[in-house]
Amino acid sequence: MRTVRVSTVALASMLLSLLAFAVVVVSAWPQRPGAFAIVLWLAALVVAMAALWRVLREAQAEVSASEELITATDRISHGDFSTPPEEARTRGTKVRQALDRMRVALRQTTFSRNYLYSVLNSMSDAVFVAAPDGAIRVVNDAAQKLTGYGEPQLLQMSVAALLDNRGDSSLQAFRQARDSGEAVLRTHSGQTIPVSFVVSSITTADAQFAGEIYVARDITERKRAERRIRYLARYDALTKIPNRMQFQHLLQQSIARNRRLGREVPLLYIDMDRFKEVNDTFGHAAGDRVLEVLTERLNRVLSADAVLGRLAGDEFALFIDGVEASGDEARAQVIQLARTVIDAAAAAFHIGQNEVFLSVSIGIASCPHDADNVIDLIRNADAAMYYAKQNGGNSHALYSQDMNAAAVERLMLKSKLRRAIERQEFIVHYQPKIDLRDGRIIGAEALLRWRLPGHGDIPPSQFIPMAEENNLIDAIGEWVLERVCIDLKQLRRVVPNTGRIALNLSLKQLRQAGFILKCHSVFERHSVSPRSIELEITETTLMADPPRTIQMLNQLAAMGLHLSIDDFGTGYSSLSALQQFPIGTLKVDQTFVGAVVEDPAAAMLVKTIIDMGHGLGMQVVAEGVETIAQLEFVRVNGCDLAQGQLFGQPMILDALLAQLKNQQGGRPAFADLISNIDARSLPTQMVVE
Repeated sequence: MRTVRVSTVALASMLLSLLAFAVVVVSAWPQRPGAFAIVLWLAALVVAMAALWRVLREAQAEVSASEELITATDRISHGDFSTPPEEARTRGTKVRQALDRMRVALRQTTFSRNYLYSVLNSMSDAVFVAAPDGAIRVVNDAAQKLTGYGEPQLLQMSVAALLDNRGDSSLQAFRQARDSGEAVLRTHSGQTIPVSFVVSSITTADAQFAGEIYVARDITERKRAERRIRYLARYDALTKIPNRMQFQHLLQQSIARNRRLGREVPLLYIDMDRFKEVNDTFGHAAGDRVLEVLTERLNRVLSADAVLGRLAGDEFALFIDGVEASGDEARAQVIQLARTVIDAAAAAFHIGQNEVFLSVSIGIASCPHDADNVIDLIRNADAAMYYAKQNGGNSHALYSQDMNAAAVERLMLKSKLRRAIERQEFIVHYQPKIDLRDGRIIGAEALLRWRLPGHGDIPPSQFIPMAEENNLIDAIGEWVLERVCIDLKQLRRVVPNTGRIALNLSLKQLRQAGFILKCHSVFERHSVSPRSIELEITETTLMADPPRTIQMLNQLAAMGLHLSIDDFGTGYSSLSALQQFPIGTLKVDQTFVGAVVEDPAAAMLVKTIIDMGHGLGMQVVAEGVETIAQLEFVRVNGCDLAQGQLFGQPMILDALLAQLKNQQGGRPAFADLISNIDARSLPTQMVVE
């Protein structure tokens, strides 16, 4: 601007000098100036006017440029950094360039700041930026929403002032929040909100920007879920009373406390009689309601020093936290309590429009008289409860030392067996059947196992007799048939030709009214052909009631089921009787197969059974093949199929499926094993003449 002003003054001075020169010339001219003088004077006047016009124009341009710079400065001061000063009409080029650089720098700075605020406000977590002393400098929208305070209010507060100190000092609550990563905020309305609390320091060389960033997230739902999980870990969700874990914990505490006081702790193990009928008849919702009502009744009749818990299903237990009396008096009090519980359970249960009457069986054991720890006390009370149930139910029984360990175990197994299906404790393994011609798997036998928690796998020889004694064999047999049909469908989705799956049929099942209809129903429900199933029946079952058995087996065979005689050689069947039954397969008992190498008599018997089976038009299966020598014997002597541990332990469904898949895509599963047996290289005694 200084340069512009100097040039304008210089032009004005020159103009005045020129005008003065023209006046002097004219005044010095003769009185009648000539044409030349006039022309000269006019030229000077024109030059002066032109110079004056230029001066005025430059002055106007200077004013316009100044106004443009002022306007641009005003735009920048109001945050408009998008429009640069107009270059065409700006004379102060350096000023314009400096002003434009300032505009670009401010635009970049403002963009970064606005972007930062946009990012902060898009976050769902509350963000507080505070000075080193905790005074809040910046907050986002989520922080305002979480606390209920507006931005002006928050900017006048400290972070510590937002925390609910719960009786502690604000500074102490603030330190605890930093250390634990969690805090409780108190909102503008006074509400407390649990939050996660994360603190990060701002690293900068400029002290004016030093401080910390606090990020808070509402964790109300997480805290509610944690409380729910803790509750469910200790209390039964249905009845709202202690579950097994919590009940045992409380019982342990009571035993320790009363041991110091020299008092007994009686335990009552309670089990509902025929509760399964309620679930089967009215559904599980009705069963749940019965359990709720029973719990309500017991809570009403029990004293304050009694603790009630639900151990599993329809099994409850209660203990008295110390009995002042001892001996017969204490026993009389506990028996009276048991009668009270029985009376409470005997009242009618209303299920819809129906009245249902149920009862309970109670086993009683006392610490330290019958056991000195929680586990033994519960086990002994459970054994006594089962004893009461075996005697008709709706009664109680005191644990007695006469119940030895074997009897207790048997009673416990019987008690647990009733609920094994409901608790999904049964599993099915499969033992492949091998075609002795080429080693191909042509089917399998389903073997039931009871996997009882805390006891391991219990063999069928131990629990099947219990099931028959307690009329549970029908339900177990039906479950096995259902399971096999489900597994068979799964196998055939991958391997169409799986062969037949065999399962055992007991005498009680065969005598069960409606057994054939149940089989029909299961096959139709799962879309499984009866021809895919083989039923194995022992000789004893066949000969128990031959006329009726023949009729039943004929109906089963008419359905398409394949029938076989299991454990052949251990019963008392005759050839004439065998010819009357629709049997397709004989299975040689593993006792004989296991002795064929060492015992010539066993070898002769097995060879005779093989020949007899073939003579009756039946396939023959050798059970329990465990060695190469046994396999060589049964194969050389014409046995059709074999099964046993030589081909692997009974396996889960996935393992059987894997073997079938491999076999489907290539050689038979046990082709190598069979190919190594060459009858011509066997000792002559292996072939029974």
